[in-house]
Amino acid sequence: MSTLAQLQEDFLGRILAEDDVADDRADGFAIYRNNYRSSLVEALRATFERTDRLVGADAFRTAAAHHCIVHPPSSWTLDLAGAGFPDTCADLFAKDPDVSELAALEWAMHCAFTAADAEPLDMAGFGAATASFGEGEWASLRLAFLPGTASTSASFDLVCLWSSLASDGSEPDLLSLDEPHSAIVWREGERPVFVLRPQWEGRALVAMLAGSSFSEACSLLAADLGEDAAVNEAGLMLARWLRDGLLASVLQ
Repeated sequence: MSTLAQLQEDFLGRILAEDDVADDRADGFAIYRNNYRSSLVEALRATFERTDRLVGADAFRTAAAHHCIVHPPSSWTLDLAGAGFPDTCADLFAKDPDVSELAALEWAMHCAFTAADAEPLDMAGFGAATASFGEGEWASLRLAFLPGTASTSASFDLVCLWSSLASDGSEPDLLSLDEPHSAIVWREGERPVFVLRPQWEGRALVAMLAGSSFSEACSLLAADLGEDAAVNEAGLMLARWLRDGLLASVLQ
């Protein structure tokens, strides 16, 4: 390691250290450390404003400071400072899983908002792209989704919770769902949006986002729903994705 790189690593280590620096530069490091952490905490608060309202300002500041110390940002942009914060919330608020679920949703919404622009594929465009498909092409069909499209877990009604925390001083509307769902996130124009869907749809989406074919996603549905129901639901699911504007292109 070069001398400069070593100096930079040592300096960052002292800024991130939880203990005070015991030398004649202690006051300077304390000021710098405080400014550094405050900037990161405020960046996290801006990204996770509803999580902040859910847990309260003091608890959020503690969690955000802990995250910044344990997982210091490695990117040049503060847009990515919140990476991994939902996992931090899962650890620190283990008895309150609604906190990490909301944080994961807010992070997905943030990523969708900052994602690259793309035009959604409409039903007519999809029809034109697949007009000549035979059985083999349909079996290997893969889809490109709008940048930022994601799915997170939901055991609480995140729609109600999200709405109830829209402003400061509001009380969280915390309702457990009868069964686990998925919160599907994408960007509609300039605005990130989400909707709750059955868990099997979230699993299928995650698989296709990772490169699985539509046929492979249908196999996942069959495992969850049975073959007959899966055939019907697969078509309805694809129609929903097109209607909602989640798809960018057909990969074939």
